[in-house]
Amino acid sequence: MTVEISNSNPAIGERITVLDVETNYLERGAGEPVVLLHGSGAGVSAWANWYLAIPALADNFRVVAPDLPGFGYTERKPGLDYNMKFWVAHLLAFLDACGIERATLVGNSFGGGLSLAFTLRHPERVARLVLMGTPAGQFPMTKGLKGHKPFEPTREWTAEMLRKFPYDPAIVTEQMIDERFEAMQRPDERKAFKKLMPKNENKEKERIVRGVPEDRLQTIEQPALVVHGREDRVIPVEVGLRLLHNMPAAEAHVFGHCGHWVQIERPQAFHALVRDFIHRT
Repeated sequence: MTVEISNSNPAIGERITVLDVETNYLERGAGEPVVLLHGSGAGVSAWANWYLAIPALADNFRVVAPDLPGFGYTERKPGLDYNMKFWVAHLLAFLDACGIERATLVGNSFGGGLSLAFTLRHPERVARLVLMGTPAGQFPMTKGLKGHKPFEPTREWTAEMLRKFPYDPAIVTEQMIDERFEAMQRPDERKAFKKLMPKNENKEKERIVRGVPEDRLQTIEQPALVVHGREDRVIPVEVGLRLLHNMPAAEAHVFGHCGHWVQIERPQAFHALVRDFIHRT
């Protein structure tokens, strides 16, 4: 099945109703299924995270990239309680709707956390994992994750926040800023993102980010490729390497002079790593 991408907005692809939510997704290529799961953040979408990876990986695999509920161009349902339990259930129903029995999950940041949670609940549906900038265990909330200033729905704020993700801020183009800023104008754009942020129950203490506990990671048997930027200011590389140390079938690749957007900062090397990993395992 080949996606028909809108000429005016490449982020808008096919539409499918999943758990009563009209879900936007992109699809290209044929062969073994590879499902790309985006991260969180203002104006994020499957296309924003994976615009380089989708065509590159579609030469070898059936690539499917959904806008997860609460993000991108997937329908915003009034009163919907965004939480990991729902995101896991939605992903399961999405795979069923697409006729995907078993897939490689490629998760970026929040998408990596969702990949892990999904694997713990439905291991039979996961062939292998690629985890980029993925939280694990517990760690103090970083400045890169929370930002240095309160949310402002302005282009200037959008540009400042985006430049915190890569190692080299110059990788953030004017087009990227415009696309993210435009996407931020959608209703309830930050509702799902705010649900992912840890609450500051005691303002005298640091906020704690909680990923999948390390003892649960030790039960995941699927082959896993852990990919991280050494200078990641959002999820520190030391946190990501907990995946390597705790998952029995994990291997890792750390990129120097690279931040939280490995798939954009090191695209060719990332695509080669994913292809090789899938073919080997």
